[in-house]
Amino acid sequence: MTATLTPPATADTAMALELRDVTAGYSGTTVLRNIDLAIPVGVVTALLGPNGAGKSTLLKTVSGLIRPTSGSVHLDGVDVSKFAPFQRAALGLCHIPEGRGVFRSLTVRENLRLQAQPGTEAEATERCIAAFPILGERIGQIAGTLSGGQQQMLAMCRAYARSPRLVLVDEASLGLAPIVVDEIFTFLATITAEGSSLLIVDQFVSRALAMASTAYLLARGEIAFAGTSAELRDGDMFQRYLGGDA
Repeated sequence: MTATLTPPATADTAMALELRDVTAGYSGTTVLRNIDLAIPVGVVTALLGPNGAGKSTLLKTVSGLIRPTSGSVHLDGVDVSKFAPFQRAALGLCHIPEGRGVFRSLTVRENLRLQAQPGTEAEATERCIAAFPILGERIGQIAGTLSGGQQQMLAMCRAYARSPRLVLVDEASLGLAPIVVDEIFTFLATITAEGSSLLIVDQFVSRALAMASTAYLLARGEIAFAGTSAELRDGDMFQRYLGGDA
């Protein structure tokens, strides 16, 4: 299965992320096959596909939680295929996984300080509280006792605390109330406006496409579409694989 379109780019376009002919999976089971993907610097890209298509596996391969069995991963032109997750983070990668990844036994303040670069803890905490004021009201509360939405806000602050160059977001809106979903998408718009590139996986397909300028569609571990978000939204691939679901 091949991509029907190629996202707009030129030879001079700087790439925040490139996957070149990547194959990856778990315990000998191949999930991704021959993936080619490129995200220009400063661009929001939606990664879409039906359940089980391999979206989370792709994000984990980018962040280093999974090593590709073949092909290569490049951040800002650097081949990081053999880099550990912390080494990729040092290059400006931030992965916000599905499942509200917070330290549940620590307070909100302690979580925020751990997320920040050494020496910037106070500033990072202030920025996060400005983005999500409710966290300021809960600053001394144990993170595991927060509501699901508040825990997701705390997890999202990772993208503020370190001013990353590339942010991977996996189902940030899953299971959240509509008002919290609005806050999450507003936050994502803010970090991209400040210069971070973004690769987003989300159940709210239409909202992800509205935010993104480019899009990829995964189907059975292969790229079924690569192009602009408008082309995906208006084409038959959207109906075929996503059912027109908003």
